[in-house]
Amino acid sequence: MLDMVSSESRLSLLIECEEDKDMGRLFYVIGPSGAGKDTFIQAVRHKWPDSVLFAHRYITRSATAGGENHIELSEPEFLHRKKLGLFSVDWQAHQYYYGVGNEIDTWLEQGLDVVINGSREYLGQMQDKFGDRLFPVLMQVDEATLAKRLRQRGRETDTQINARLARARAYSLALPKQAVIIDNSGSIDDSLKQFLDYYRTL
Repeated sequence: MLDMVSSESRLSLLIECEEDKDMGRLFYVIGPSGAGKDTFIQAVRHKWPDSVLFAHRYITRSATAGGENHIELSEPEFLHRKKLGLFSVDWQAHQYYYGVGNEIDTWLEQGLDVVINGSREYLGQMQDKFGDRLFPVLMQVDEATLAKRLRQRGRETDTQINARLARARAYSLALPKQAVIIDNSGSIDDSLKQFLDYYRTL
């Protein structure tokens, strides 16, 4: 099992030793539904709260729907904020609007590292905007584990689950060289260790 105390100390030390870094890094967590993005992000928040900042997403979805700790907006509220230019990035998927506030631009300019829950389909646009500051973190699981997790959630029919599995098989990404793939088929401690090992190489 990962020694979380020593891991936390090592990660914090890495942050402290990077005072000469001009810009922060944006860790963009992506992956198919059921890959465990929310669980992974929550685990990173819990273990290393002083090492990176975590951006809340603004979503036109009920805050009681489960999953991530997002900020619920009605569609008119969302579109009004977008018109005012209050989002750094925004997109539409699964009949909902998603946005991340301009605070992440301020954080990055201050040299702070940021983690956000992203969208695979929006990766290209994120690369265009953030360039070398963007560090995609692709969460992957084997198909059997993914199918099991989707069924345990109980949100979708078998037909919908099979469609998700098919999309996961067909989806391919041209990831930049600074990206990392996390195998999240096992324990969350194992996934955290993979992320820590990756972070130490940056």
